[in-house]
Amino acid sequence: MALQAGIVGLPNVGKSTLFNAVSNAKAQAANFPFCTIEPNVGVITVPDQRLIELEKLVKPNRVVPTTVEIVDIAGLVKGASKGEGLGNQFLGNIRNTDAIIHVLRCFEDDNVIHVDGSVDPVRDKEIIDTELQLKDLDTIEKKINRIEKVTRTSGDKEQVRGLEILQQLKTHLMQGKNARTFAVSKEDKEKFLSDTFLLTMKPVIYVCNVDEKSVVKGNKYTEAIRTLVKDENAEILLISAAIESEIAQMEHYADRLMFLEDLGLHESGVTRLIKSTYHLLDLITYFTAGVQEVRAWTITRGTLAPQAAAVIHTDFEKGFIKAEVIKYADFIHYGSEAACRDAGKLAIQGKDYVVEDGDIMHFRFNV
Repeated sequence: MALQAGIVGLPNVGKSTLFNAVSNAKAQAANFPFCTIEPNVGVITVPDQRLIELEKLVKPNRVVPTTVEIVDIAGLVKGASKGEGLGNQFLGNIRNTDAIIHVLRCFEDDNVIHVDGSVDPVRDKEIIDTELQLKDLDTIEKKINRIEKVTRTSGDKEQVRGLEILQQLKTHLMQGKNARTFAVSKEDKEKFLSDTFLLTMKPVIYVCNVDEKSVVKGNKYTEAIRTLVKDENAEILLISAAIESEIAQMEHYADRLMFLEDLGLHESGVTRLIKSTYHLLDLITYFTAGVQEVRAWTITRGTLAPQAAAVIHTDFEKGFIKAEVIKYADFIHYGSEAACRDAGKLAIQGKDYVVEDGDIMHFRFNV
């Protein structure tokens, strides 16, 4: 599945610097608002040590990791929901993403101008939240108006129930709260809200862009953000975009590791960002492994075997017969598919099998 995350935030908080560091694309990281006019899309290879280990054993012609698309969306400003600062265009770009990476400036630097004149990530977050909430309110109000016209004539109980939920959500948003904190059952959410594509319903990672000395333990700004979002279903990361930019310029992996160790870090911000995105969206990885290629595939946790097969090709799901499954640990232990088969570690699974993270799979199908 193609995973896409959008980087949002006020101008000059470090969005484009972070984007440049984590992707192969290059956005202009200038010290003024709207240096990124069209959304820049970069592709990040998802690091996975398991692919490296499988490559050693299988010795395939090629290895294909899974990827994440990162969209660098130009800085939002007050009034974006009403079109200020090209706001409508930017908000539309956010709507197409699976998750939001909200970058907050948590460092002081007199050489980097803040659009509001001072460093205050709590204020900055609330500005962005307000603009997204206003856009969501507009969406909800339009749907309420449509359903009200239907219920006046039909009196359909399900439509009436949907109208009640929408009105409750409208009140929630008007209180300055994000839709992701709205209490609603999974069934009602899917039935009445799934077609709204609300911006504040999207999963969010708050990236606190800090200076080098704060990258491990944080600072007063990151603590304020941690307190502010404690009730949200959100991930918080401390990342120094400046450090990530330095790492991205290092050619040798060993140099990167040494640099990180000197800072007291075990892995780069890019790696932590990807892991957080996967965790936030409840994603897992399964593998296909053969002489032609070893490949990683991304699916949602809880996916059944036929739907997992569809990620490779829709025909695999349509004509699904069975799946041959080897656990990653068993494959590494026995060293090959044949050895796993001989040891009884290759299982034949049907349509009801729930794919697990790390499964090595071969699908049988007939179309």
